[in-house]
Amino acid sequence: MFIEPHLGRRKQHAGWIEVVCGCMFSGKTEELIRRLNRALIAKQHVEIFKPVTDNRYHTTDVVSHNQNSIRSTTVNFADDILLLAGDCDVVGIDEAQFFDTSIVEVCNKLANSGKRVIVAGLDMDFEGKPFGPMPFLMAVAEFVTKVHAICAQTGELASYSYRLTDDERQVVVGEKNIYEARSRSAFLEGMKDR
Repeated sequence: MFIEPHLGRRKQHAGWIEVVCGCMFSGKTEELIRRLNRALIAKQHVEIFKPVTDNRYHTTDVVSHNQNSIRSTTVNFADDILLLAGDCDVVGIDEAQFFDTSIVEVCNKLANSGKRVIVAGLDMDFEGKPFGPMPFLMAVAEFVTKVHAICAQTGELASYSYRLTDDERQVVVGEKNIYEARSRSAFLEGMKDR
């Protein structure tokens, strides 16, 4: 913020939204943690949030598949983030696909208030369809980074999360026993067998 001399009042600069997206095992959370740690090194005030439904590795910390972790706060609803973010400089949000579409308004409000908002999440569900609020977050973000995994079947770049079980629910929190990263061709081949 700065004070414009001729107006004598403070003018606030808007923040921005960064989205890190991709399939399972692509390093989304790893990249989120890396960016947040850099903000902490820069002595910025950082607050990190994740949905309460994501308790695979830890009930509160954000943890990557590589077991890197960072302290976070679990929330039931996206609006809780607005209440808890306070006067921080940077807001990190993991597993954004598990929130409803109100997360888009929350991220916009945070960015409009001058905060850097870094969001990580799956861009597609197990059927290869856009996942929850992620396409809307990608649309309003200033920066979008799509990361890729390695296909478990072909060794090529993977963009799809293939579900290994017959569970038809959109949200099934799981690990390598339930999902594997697949290239487009391997994903389509697997979907033919369903």
